[in-house]
Amino acid sequence: MNKKEPFVITLSREVGSGGHTVGSILARKLNVRYCDKLLLETLQKQFNLTASQIEKLKGEKKSWLADFIKTVSPIPSAKALGLERKYAQEFILDVTTDDIFKAEVEILNGFAEMGSCVIAGRSGFFVFKDHPNTLNVFITASKAHRMERIMRKQGLPEESAEVLIKEIDQERDNYTRRYAGVSRFDARNYDIVLNADGHTEEELADIILSYIG
Repeated sequence: MNKKEPFVITLSREVGSGGHTVGSILARKLNVRYCDKLLLETLQKQFNLTASQIEKLKGEKKSWLADFIKTVSPIPSAKALGLERKYAQEFILDVTTDDIFKAEVEILNGFAEMGSCVIAGRSGFFVFKDHPNTLNVFITASKAHRMERIMRKQGLPEESAEVLIKEIDQERDNYTRRYAGVSRFDARNYDIVLNADGHTEEELADIILSYIG
């Protein structure tokens, strides 16, 4: 990846690994926009953006998406429309229709067209597979690390945290298999895979920056 040219960093992660925070820190250090699931959902729900609506708006005003994103996502930002992210929101998995996926792809491509950015989740490694300047990252962690983080952040007992991890791992992999045709756990999808065990989110972000050079 060449930092001197417009780039896209996609960051996939296991639930409880701290990957979302890593992405936010990375975007801040690079001074680029950060696009996460909460932002996408807020855009869609607040403005009723389906794939067909996006196509209609694009036909009416070529720059609508760039103007729209600038309004809700200044550089750098991990918030959307003034909504504070609660840790629990990272684990809410809504049923995603094909139309919503297409709308998300349009929005993600809109971010990339505006300039360099960090994209969290949403099968970004697949969405940007033909982008000329990308870095695909996966953040993993041991079950013990993930359990401890989820129990601490959400105040869940051990049994509930274990169930949460199992369910979300399966849901996210189903999503990726449906739209990308591969497992999200396949290391061949990524340029770099990092284990979060023994590292802070800040350290992980710095490792990625060092890899970029």
